[in-house]
Amino acid sequence: MILAKGKLYGEEEREVLLARLEDEINETRVRAPLRSETVIAALDALGRHIENGQFDAQLAALGLSRRTDAVRTATAMLRRENLEYRLHMELGMHLGSEYPLTPPNGSARRICRAVPLGTVLHIAAGNADGLPVLSLAEGLLTGNINLLKLPQADGGLSVEAVRCMLEIEPELADYIYIFDTPSSDVVTLQRLAALCDGIITWGGDAAIEAVRRFAPVGAKLIEWGHRLSFAYISGYEDEQLELRALAEHIIQTKQLLCSSCQTIFLDTEDMEQVYAFCEKFLPYLEEASRRFPQEGIEETAEQTLRRYLDEMVQAIQGRAADTRVYRGEFCRLEACLDDNLVLSGLFGNCPVKRLPAARMLPVLRREKGRLQTAGLICAPERRLALAQRLMCCGLVRITRAGDMSESLCGEAHDGEYPLRRYVRIVEVEP
Repeated sequence: MILAKGKLYGEEEREVLLARLEDEINETRVRAPLRSETVIAALDALGRHIENGQFDAQLAALGLSRRTDAVRTATAMLRRENLEYRLHMELGMHLGSEYPLTPPNGSARRICRAVPLGTVLHIAAGNADGLPVLSLAEGLLTGNINLLKLPQADGGLSVEAVRCMLEIEPELADYIYIFDTPSSDVVTLQRLAALCDGIITWGGDAAIEAVRRFAPVGAKLIEWGHRLSFAYISGYEDEQLELRALAEHIIQTKQLLCSSCQTIFLDTEDMEQVYAFCEKFLPYLEEASRRFPQEGIEETAEQTLRRYLDEMVQAIQGRAADTRVYRGEFCRLEACLDDNLVLSGLFGNCPVKRLPAARMLPVLRREKGRLQTAGLICAPERRLALAQRLMCCGLVRITRAGDMSESLCGEAHDGEYPLRRYVRIVEVEP
């Protein structure tokens, strides 16, 4: 399925559409620039349609509802006030605004303007609900023509959302092309990439490496790869409240997000403290598992299979002797002797390890470029010093443990403001 200029086409028409795509893009690019207000009004209206239940059937088919936290967050990001706030925070101006370039002790010689990068290709991942539409929204907000490659798990939701938006604002039709193309179809992806000034990649190392291989020279690569996040515990401010919040975060996010806790680090060298923590924390995790159960038999089955597979791999590799396992009914903790930050077993399965603050930098720098969020639990008087050390290690978000996956309008993404990456600054001398 392909959406081009507001119309749906079957895969059998892909070659014809690709053959004329460059001419269509060029015709659009020479027109007057897309106005921010046009995009904001359309996105705001789309968000309200989602909130009012227009997409309940499509969401239900994906096991979601408009009351799901991820969907509520996504619709909030489409509200007018939040879009305008992002433009102000990230660009300091609306698209097309001008300001003089005035050197110190000099007069204005040039006019600076933020303009679209041009044509961008979004290669979306399926691990975050609503991601294709939100990525597309950023491309539109910066005035770009957008080619969107859907993830396999999209289920048609993105196409229906975009069609709704185009009914609201038909002017956007010339700025959106959606392709339901599998990642294995490298030839089509190469042809799309060849038309683009920027390629936006969401996904893991394999996806990013694949894009780097076929991306044309000169195309700007905007990579939003997988990141690793963890909880760090060095004392408590309110032990019960903080441990309960961490447990609920682990269970509710299913550890599927880049901001989800993958490993719990304790500020200690004593392995006995790790064992004691696991015994103390497991009941909190079990309570959260009962309060927020898995949504269906598929997730329960996947959770069980992951658990047994991980135990089998440990046995084969001889790591089982180095790991003490604490099993709950629907969750599990692993007390590990090593100090590596690793991806967890997901769905309530979390390793617990020692990491004294004095060794934090060399250990965490093994994963440089992959670090995102640290959920910090500590005594109040230590928070500032530990946060500073975590920043030195490369972390870009330091939150309370229960807030690791909370999204705030205007916050940076992996340490950068996305909209700045989707524009270029042009200087014009009168």
